[in-house]
Amino acid sequence: MRSNTPKVAVLGFHLEANAFSPLSVEEDFRAQCWEEGDVITELARGVSRLPSEVTGFYARMDQLGPWRPAPLIVVGAPPGGPASVEVWSTFLAEVERRLRAAMPVDAVYVANHGASSADGVDDTEGVLAQRLRGIVGPDVPIVATHDLHCNVSEETVDALDAMIAYRTNPHVDQRERAADAADLIHEMLDGTRMETAYIRLPLTPPSVTLSTASGPYADMVTMGTSLIDKRGEGPIANVSVCAGFVFSDLPKCGVTVTVTSRGDLHAARRAALRVARAGWSDRWRYVANTIDVERAVALAREASEPLLFADVADNPGGGGRGNTSWLLKAFDEARIPNVVLGVFVDPLLVAEAGALGVGAEFDAVFNREESAYSGRYTSRARVLKLTDGEGMGRRGILRGRRFSLGPTCLLQLVESGMLVVVGSLRRQLAEPAILEMHGIDIAQAGHVIVKSRGHYRAGFDEFFPNERIHDVDSPGLTTPNLKQVAFKRLPRPVWPLDDDAVWHEPAWAADVMA
Repeated sequence: MRSNTPKVAVLGFHLEANAFSPLSVEEDFRAQCWEEGDVITELARGVSRLPSEVTGFYARMDQLGPWRPAPLIVVGAPPGGPASVEVWSTFLAEVERRLRAAMPVDAVYVANHGASSADGVDDTEGVLAQRLRGIVGPDVPIVATHDLHCNVSEETVDALDAMIAYRTNPHVDQRERAADAADLIHEMLDGTRMETAYIRLPLTPPSVTLSTASGPYADMVTMGTSLIDKRGEGPIANVSVCAGFVFSDLPKCGVTVTVTSRGDLHAARRAALRVARAGWSDRWRYVANTIDVERAVALAREASEPLLFADVADNPGGGGRGNTSWLLKAFDEARIPNVVLGVFVDPLLVAEAGALGVGAEFDAVFNREESAYSGRYTSRARVLKLTDGEGMGRRGILRGRRFSLGPTCLLQLVESGMLVVVGSLRRQLAEPAILEMHGIDIAQAGHVIVKSRGHYRAGFDEFFPNERIHDVDSPGLTTPNLKQVAFKRLPRPVWPLDDDAVWHEPAWAADVMA
């Protein structure tokens, strides 16, 4: 029987793991989000660095009536390499310790990114979901929300009652999907039993082809959403069309369709098969529309209006290190006027600028410590501004959330006049406040170069319409040219890497569509 004030455990692990990046260690999580116990409830009802879906879940649960939060632990790091053994084992131990102490609970809400892994652990989401199920038993609802760039395993789906993914890319609906999770939990507490159907396609599209505004992926998401009956009268409670994160380089990578129904497995399978078939037939449309660095310079020189160039191959939002110098060097040497670039991640350069002080002129060495893809580049520069890197998002993925770049500096390259925001922590430039906090008036600026893959579109759309935006490809850890990437564990054959990729429909397909 449902409690009048249900007790709901809340936890989350946010990491998009790029197998080609250095391990994500505790320092990376502590710099972004590591919260335990009751403080989570306080932060979720205010302004914080918690994932937006945690605040959205609390807000919806508060609207639905009295409840008792049982916050366990919520951690998050910027996209990077798999979590270290220490981080993952600590997190999992805290989840188990705190959940056992909170028992009995009426439900569990999990705010995961969904594309995490750990050193030696491929399916962290599956491990976590199975651990939770083992503790609370078969009858307690467990609902998770995931980023749509998640890698979903069958083990994860089997252990959950429902998995709900974002529907927008750039991501602006985290709070709404968390509200859906709260609604489904209430449905289940009222006695509704959920059934789930799951399909994974041998399809790993480049991330720049995964817009939900238009294109093949948008069509899949729209179809899935059209099948949902939120009123609770029809069978389909949720459809999550997840794009996957190919740079995780795991056997579970690929586009997945997960359908949750109200007790009707046949309906769930029929809906999943319909969406999956449509997606597979459209695989030919996942073609990256990018330009090279040389073309970007030419377009900037010829343009009569400011343009935005996205350095998509070095996206810190996908595990890039934020320090490739291809565009920086090309635009500086071409002396393209009125260019703003950010965020270039180089803590050593920030420290040097900070020691010299505002107004100082010096030879700025970008990437003093060179690494793969991140060559050294030197240019005479002037220090214009120093900040602590602490800010508040106002648009897109960071709207209403605090963020930290670590100590930063604003440099002006003497010869070209280019303005470069340099940060100490790996963060993508998806939020205009990052430039504005350095005194840059974007509306009056010239060309803008962002180290970001797609989330910048929800942050900078007030300044740059689509026709003045160009995705630029160059060597980097998040290149959309997947044939340049030395994948080791990705299931093959897979589209678009292999022309001979074939999808075999699940064994139950014939019965469902009969």
